[in-house]
Amino acid sequence: MIKKGMRRQIVLHYIFVVFVALLLVEVIFLLAIRTYYYDSVYSKITTHIGTAEDFLKYEISGERSPNQLQKLLDFFEMDYTELQVLTQDGNMLISSTGFQPDRTITTSDVPEAVGGSVGRWVGRQPGTNESVMAVSKLVHINGRETYVIRYVTSMERIDSDLLNLTLVSIGIGSAVMAIVVLFSFGLANSIVKPLKNITAVSAQMAKGKFTTRIKGDYRYEIGDLASTLNYMADEIIRSNQIKDDFISSISHELRTPLTSIKGWSETLVSGGYDPEETKLGMGIISKESDRLIGLVEEILDFSKLQQNEMKLSMGRVDIKVLLQETILNIWAKAEKKRIHLLLECDETFFIKGDANRLKQVFLNLVDNAVKFSPEDSSIVLSAHRLAGSELAVVVRDSGIGISEAHLGRVRDRFFQVDALNGGTGLGLAISQQIVELHGGKLEMDSELGKGTQVTVILPMTEELPPEAPQAENLL
Repeated sequence: MIKKGMRRQIVLHYIFVVFVALLLVEVIFLLAIRTYYYDSVYSKITTHIGTAEDFLKYEISGERSPNQLQKLLDFFEMDYTELQVLTQDGNMLISSTGFQPDRTITTSDVPEAVGGSVGRWVGRQPGTNESVMAVSKLVHINGRETYVIRYVTSMERIDSDLLNLTLVSIGIGSAVMAIVVLFSFGLANSIVKPLKNITAVSAQMAKGKFTTRIKGDYRYEIGDLASTLNYMADEIIRSNQIKDDFISSISHELRTPLTSIKGWSETLVSGGYDPEETKLGMGIISKESDRLIGLVEEILDFSKLQQNEMKLSMGRVDIKVLLQETILNIWAKAEKKRIHLLLECDETFFIKGDANRLKQVFLNLVDNAVKFSPEDSSIVLSAHRLAGSELAVVVRDSGIGISEAHLGRVRDRFFQVDALNGGTGLGLAISQQIVELHGGKLEMDSELGKGTQVTVILPMTEELPPEAPQAENLL
């Protein structure tokens, strides 16, 4: 007995479908063969009746007599068939077998013949219980005498042949079913065995063994499932590696400012320093505190975005003004590397968005450009209208660029092209999600050694009407 499971269901359903199909085919085939044989016998008798009637015309006349009935037998007689001559009431007058004609025929073929058609009846012969077919036809002798000619032929041989054919069909059907059972087990195993393998490997993955892989050249949907699970394991390993790298990086990022804050705090508490040195220490503490706050806020922003809890304060934003403010905020950092920040935006563009969050995006993009650009280079910020009602804000630098291998992953969370430059690896991931919350998209193009171009595409809104000029007070 097959254990309950997918294998059993596949085998049973497959066998059931094939069995029903075979049963229908065999039943239809056997019925067609039986109908063909029975119709052939009936057709042969009716043809003989028609031929005999043609010869009968004008050959028999006079009153009813035994000689006249014998001539009817001679004209209509057939080999291997009993011929009976009946009255219209079904009384037997004479029979080719010589039995005493003392009984009345009550089968349905006689009334049909009296009604004018060729009667046909199939059933069991009274007394012998033999399977027979009876065919009856009304004949007229010189327009005066009317008889019912009735043929009775045995169907035992035909039924025997049909029985043998049925047994052969059953045998063939059984052989086919045996082959089907074998094939169904093979089919079930081809599905169940890979699934069992996949289930076993999935159980190992569920226990944290993500290095295990589904092996085997599976095809179709099972192959897709195996590939998906293997890909999932690779992604989990990569995510865990990124998480570990992030923890290591953020630990270092937090330790550095905390060390500076703790060191200068202990130094200042000990006292005995001049005001200039105290001022320097307080400045370092303040700077490192701001750095810690920035790291924590970045992590909190990312957490809010992941949980869809970040709320935007939407309003009409002047992109040109926002880019000018961004340049002013980054100017001091760029000045230390003698990097020139250029703004190319002659028109005034307005969009509907959160000014603070969009400024956070542009600050992150420009800060990255400054971080990875050489000294005495330039960073260009530009804004221009695209086809339709979209605005493109571009940040272009001539820095170290990003390799093609890293370009597709640079916006992944916790990913850092160069971990030595510090940071959490969340800046671009947060920026992209903020842009997407505004209904826009962030695109990156870069070539190693030649620089990077980041394009932020945002939907535009109608421009604000120009303000009326204020009249000067000449008094």
